[in-house]
Amino acid sequence: MTQRPLTDAGAEPSPVHPVDPVKASGGSRAAVARAPGLTASEVAERIARGEVNDVPVRSSRSTADIVRGNVFTRFNAIIGVLWIIMLCVAPIQDSLFGFVILANTGIGIIQELRAKKTLDNLAVIGEARPTVRRDGTAREIPTSEIVLGDLLETGPGDKIVVDGEVTEADGLEVDESLLTGEADPVLKRPGDHVMSGSFVVAGGGAYTATKVGREAYAAQLAEEASRFTLVHSELRSGISTILKYVTWMMVPTAIGLIISQLVVKDTDFKHSLARTVGGIVPMVPEGLVLLTSIAFAVGVVRLGRKQCLVQELPAIEGLARVDTVCLDKTGTLTEGGMDVKELRLLNGSDDGYVRTVLGALGESDPRPNASLRAVIDTCPDTGEWRCTESLPFSSARKYSGASFNESGGESSTWLLGAPDVLLGRDDPALAEIDSLNAQGLRVLLLARAARELDDPAPAQDAEPAALVVLEQRLRPDAADTLRYFAAQSVSAKVISGDNAVSVGAVAAKLDLPGAERTVDARTLPADREEMGAALEDGAVFGRVTPQQKRDMVGALQSRGHTVAMTGDGVNDVLALKDADIGVSMGTGSEATRAVAQIVLLNNSFATLPDVVAEGRRVIGNITRVATLFLTKTVYSVLLAVLVVCFQVEYPFLPRHLTLLSTLTIGVPAFFLALAPNRERARPHFVRRVMRYAVPGGIVAAVATFAAYLLARSYYSGTDALDAETSVATLTLFLISMWVLAIVARPWTLWRVLLVTTMGLGFLVVLVVPWLQEFFALRLVGTTMPWAGVAIAALAAVTLEFAWRWVDRRFPA
Repeated sequence: MTQRPLTDAGAEPSPVHPVDPVKASGGSRAAVARAPGLTASEVAERIARGEVNDVPVRSSRSTADIVRGNVFTRFNAIIGVLWIIMLCVAPIQDSLFGFVILANTGIGIIQELRAKKTLDNLAVIGEARPTVRRDGTAREIPTSEIVLGDLLETGPGDKIVVDGEVTEADGLEVDESLLTGEADPVLKRPGDHVMSGSFVVAGGGAYTATKVGREAYAAQLAEEASRFTLVHSELRSGISTILKYVTWMMVPTAIGLIISQLVVKDTDFKHSLARTVGGIVPMVPEGLVLLTSIAFAVGVVRLGRKQCLVQELPAIEGLARVDTVCLDKTGTLTEGGMDVKELRLLNGSDDGYVRTVLGALGESDPRPNASLRAVIDTCPDTGEWRCTESLPFSSARKYSGASFNESGGESSTWLLGAPDVLLGRDDPALAEIDSLNAQGLRVLLLARAARELDDPAPAQDAEPAALVVLEQRLRPDAADTLRYFAAQSVSAKVISGDNAVSVGAVAAKLDLPGAERTVDARTLPADREEMGAALEDGAVFGRVTPQQKRDMVGALQSRGHTVAMTGDGVNDVLALKDADIGVSMGTGSEATRAVAQIVLLNNSFATLPDVVAEGRRVIGNITRVATLFLTKTVYSVLLAVLVVCFQVEYPFLPRHLTLLSTLTIGVPAFFLALAPNRERARPHFVRRVMRYAVPGGIVAAVATFAAYLLARSYYSGTDALDAETSVATLTLFLISMWVLAIVARPWTLWRVLLVTTMGLGFLVVLVVPWLQEFFALRLVGTTMPWAGVAIAALAAVTLEFAWRWVDRRFPA
């Protein structure tokens, strides 16, 4: 039988490690002589000296940051100054806008604190709990309780949480690519240094903490940028862009309005000042940032109830924009556990002997993976063999091994791993294996090695002894979730380290489109463009190495796709980090949970549609709300410009625009921002908002100013300005209500009730005498009020035509 070499010429020998003699004698692991770690008194001394790992929790902002972020904003400063001025010179009703800002800020702080509480509680559940050795006993503790000099045990999938020096190593391989960019795992021996932010891919050992807290390597990296790719939020960056342009428009317009009202017009100073403030305040889209934050915060709380930890808030938005989901099979489509279905003996092997070998191999690995755990359950160790050397499993190598002194005194070396890696391509046994893989079964090959484990090609010339057939447990919710993504035009790609035929069979059982076209990743081109083309055509890929998973994510991104990656194993870490959105299972390795933006603590793949739905709610609703706020900003700026050009009094006092903003924007926007919304996420947020806000604002400003000028030509006398303001307020309210009605489409019962309630609220102000006086609204006669209604109706028709034309001329 022919075996092909598995390492390149000149490659380093496999990382073999001798086994401790106590362990080799068949004794329990607890009996192994090892360093006891720090004593309780030594730990207490270090805590007193402040030598503790006090790195801040990644998942949320501090309370002070939340308060500061909501209170000390550019627009709050502008509104605050204007509020203080109005409190000094005008009636309290002209200062209502300030109280509204206080209420909004308070709501924002409360919602973010709720989100912080949810995140922090979930972070405790999903937090990595490293194992430290103290007083000779191993125990799990929170990362924040590690002290300088602690001895930490580590194994496959564990994150190196602090800088340290290796004291024990059993084939310990560490991936430092997230820190250094070096793709190949580094073999660590006693005395070598390990850096926080790296993670173990194979083997195990222990290391002594030499730097903790902010002194550790990863903690010194600026804002964790080298460890975590922060999610890009089109919503937040778009709103920042809009606010920048709004500020540029506000400043010259406000200066012109101030000069016009205070210098040119010869009227009462306090009255002019009040109308000047009334012109400046509505230019500020003060609630837009607030409602965006609230929408994200409420999303976090809702998902938190479903045991979904969102480690970066914009990840809610990001997953809704994803058009390709890369899925690792094991732990995502299938449950983590497996069962041994049968042992198929090869080359006349003895069943009892094979079971003894498998039991000894299971005992030789201190941290067995799911496949080996299934083997251990079926073939328990007899304790008669002594392990002298071991080769830990790694995803890149795809096999493990160990050397033994058998009970009869003979020595042997055994390998357990992927048959198509251990066997030559033309080996006849592969035909039998392919038939098993086609049934969705996982197959491992047990082979007796003819070479030592530290040989560059230990699998060469190995003699097959048995096939271990494993049955994988499908997640009951996986098929429904895949169907959901297909219905939403999200392409699913299964990329797994397992045999391609086996992966394809599992995908077929779940009705994944394209499952019949399986691809062995070893045949994929290395060129990114060619790989991207191959990925577009295929849906199921097997025998994918960890580096290939990363390359595949990059190839899809290079073709314009927004990619999410799900996984739970250490072999998924690199791809999770580079994907636009990384999703990890709660039972995944420490390393995967650390780099993922979303952690499904309930290990349910079915939670992903809920995350997508929350993202769509945030994107769709904030687009609606932004249109309302920016329409107001546009008409406020344009009204101010028209007032300056025509040299007339500004038509509104602050109280009028506070009333209008509350009924047509503030209250409706709050409900619209938190309402269910299943619309598909679309790009170009700024363009989609401005293409409606600009024509809407122009129509509202021109129509309102026309009604104001018409009223000025009609009314005369000492109370004429109040009557003119009332007509302009009525006109602007009706137009703003129509803008709200358009934005609220498609209409549902609750949305119709919302718009109707806002209209009734304004009607109550017009008919209740004390509210008329409070808001200085009194419609005089019938001619001008009806003229205002007619102008508003004409504006509504114009809006309908203008927005339909915009849809055709500037499609989103």
